[in-house]
Amino acid sequence: MMLRSRAAHACMALVGLLLHCGVLAAADTRVSPPAASAKTLSFDGKVYLHRWSKSSQHEFTPEGDEDLSRWRDMLTVNTHEAVRNGDQLAALANSILSNYQAHGKIVRTDSKPRTPQRPAEHLIVALLGSPGFLEAAFARIVLVDGVGAAAVYSHRIYGQDAGRLMGEWLKANGATVEKSLMTWEALPTPASLRSLPRSK
Repeated sequence: MMLRSRAAHACMALVGLLLHCGVLAAADTRVSPPAASAKTLSFDGKVYLHRWSKSSQHEFTPEGDEDLSRWRDMLTVNTHEAVRNGDQLAALANSILSNYQAHGKIVRTDSKPRTPQRPAEHLIVALLGSPGFLEAAFARIVLVDGVGAAAVYSHRIYGQDAGRLMGEWLKANGATVEKSLMTWEALPTPASLRSLPRSK
């Protein structure tokens, strides 16, 4: 949903603070071939359980974070079967960037060029929100088994003090989350995601 004035002001202030302090650092981009996964994902020292799938979107949250109407930490993986090469992946990244710009504020972006060892990939970090919460979204856009995928780690903070608390959370965790996402070797394959049960 669109940011309203109070949330927008908090986002803009946080973006300025984070960029000034260098909280979101450039990531180490060593990536090994992705490993297959299905109903659970292991990320940044936590196990995320499959909660919901529809079409090509799949959502995972940790134990104790089952309420999808008020989650705190979530991994979302979207597959894009029509995206099969670097140019299409860049177009997908630009589409995601435009969507985030329409609904929040971009904290930073980064693109890693293709090398003989790995395909190109892209990073977008954004702050999204509403009067009731702020959400930090870290999106990695990459080819997995030759198929475009967007792996998004999101952290939400609720309440009127969300701006201050999100600033503190990002200062303490932003750089670590970004590095963990960009070096995440256990990305689920499109085939494993297709096998997940779909929500009604």
